[in-house]
Amino acid sequence: MKNKILKRLDWYIIRKFLGTYIFAIGLIISIAVVFDINEKMDKFMENEAPLKAIVFDYYMNFIPYFTNLFSPLFVFIAVIFFTSKLAENSEIIAMFASGISFRRLMRPYMISAAIISICTYGLGSYIIPRGNITRLNFEDRYIKKKKQDFVRNVQLEVDTGVIAYIERYEDYNKTGYHFSLDKFKDKKLISHLTANSISYDSTSMYKWTIHDYMIRELNGLKEKLYRGEKKDTIIVMEPSDFLIMKNQQETLTSPRLRQYISKQKQRGFANIKVFEIEYERRIAMSFASFILTTIGFSLSSRKVKGGMGLHLGLGLGLSFSYIMFQTVSSTFAINGNVPPIIAVWIPNLVYVVIAIILYRNAPK
Repeated sequence: MKNKILKRLDWYIIRKFLGTYIFAIGLIISIAVVFDINEKMDKFMENEAPLKAIVFDYYMNFIPYFTNLFSPLFVFIAVIFFTSKLAENSEIIAMFASGISFRRLMRPYMISAAIISICTYGLGSYIIPRGNITRLNFEDRYIKKKKQDFVRNVQLEVDTGVIAYIERYEDYNKTGYHFSLDKFKDKKLISHLTANSISYDSTSMYKWTIHDYMIRELNGLKEKLYRGEKKDTIIVMEPSDFLIMKNQQETLTSPRLRQYISKQKQRGFANIKVFEIEYERRIAMSFASFILTTIGFSLSSRKVKGGMGLHLGLGLGLSFSYIMFQTVSSTFAINGNVPPIIAVWIPNLVYVVIAIILYRNAPK
């Protein structure tokens, strides 16, 4: 009989937790959408954005993105809101009086946190990035231009010992100017190609056409020289490798993001820290559910004079500080020399310490 009551209690807490979590999402995201519409209405009207595109291309992808982004806030609010009510109604005291330990009472909370964690990681790593493509394209067209039209001084390794350089690349005509391609063997230059311009054929992968080119082939002291006006060639690079759109990292699923980072590292492309941060952030954010659930439950399980208002105030302060800490720590990796994995995990490590202290001081 006792086991049956405990199982019912588990399901009761899980339903309360997840139900309050969904309610908090619905409430806060509704407010966020209203404010966003108010802020962007002039842009929508000025650029004549179709109503169908606003609803389905933008807001249907805006809602999941911001829901996942602020998931730690919703977790904290959910835990503190319904646990404070349990404490106010003396239900937690009754649970302790019936012989249930604090540790045992944590079990349904951790199960709920695990469900949220799995959903957060799955959405953020596989589903939301696909929707972000549509959302960011909408923003680029109707709100604010995000795509980069040109890039200067591109240098990357396109193959083993093969270095490409473009002085300037313009996306509107898929053309790069002052192109060079150097081939090395045993750290010795064996071929040097220069071209006045190079154009990309978007109908075929890695197909480029070089114009007004010259090739120097070096073999010891011997040298051969070739010139030509136009030549089709295969070079293992694409404009997307160096023409990076703002927030492009948010449009890649985690497997593709990992492949992209690995490929860019091999090519010696340095501007990939935002991609590394995004990859590590998705993992770190999924673990945050367990940490913030522990903090929230430890804080709100005690019946205090301030009641739910005090608990909610503390909870909101801690959850907002966690999100802000995540943002600040990411800048350590972008602007400093801190490795992305360490910068992203610093907030989790700090809040694990807070969670342990609050757990030990929670009412037993």
